[in-house]
Amino acid sequence: MIQIDALDRKILRALQEDASLSNQELAERVGSSAASCWRRVKALEEAGVLGPAVRLVDPARLGRGLDVFCQIRMKSQGRAMRATFEEFIEAQRDVVECYSISGDWDYLLHIVAEDVADYERVLMHGILDHEAIASSSSIFVLRRVKHRTAVPV
Repeated sequence: MIQIDALDRKILRALQEDASLSNQELAERVGSSAASCWRRVKALEEAGVLGPAVRLVDPARLGRGLDVFCQIRMKSQGRAMRATFEEFIEAQRDVVECYSISGDWDYLLHIVAEDVADYERVLMHGILDHEAIASSSSIFVLRRVKHRTAVPV
């Protein structure tokens, strides 16, 4: 684990809020010199703390207003079966997140869809076609109460 000091935390908070800040703007916001700020950002990138800068898209504004969480139970827990399933899921564009989880289910998928019919297509003619899946359960989101991408630092 990398050592993170107070200035690094300020940098991380500022970049999570607005990744489009120029190095000069970031330095001014966190109270640092531009050179020092640049070195710290580069060190955080090299350590893997900071990934690539992205812009967040509102799925509803693109006609993908249905969030569904799909729980998956596998037929087998074998390493090869998990690997092929995870590779398969990586290629599914409608699946925006996939978690290997503990408990009664093996995986939790977050799927964005246009509507229920679109979700049915994704599930019935895509995900459930994979040979490793024993069963699934779907949870439809009624309303997003809180959604954050920033990690507390």
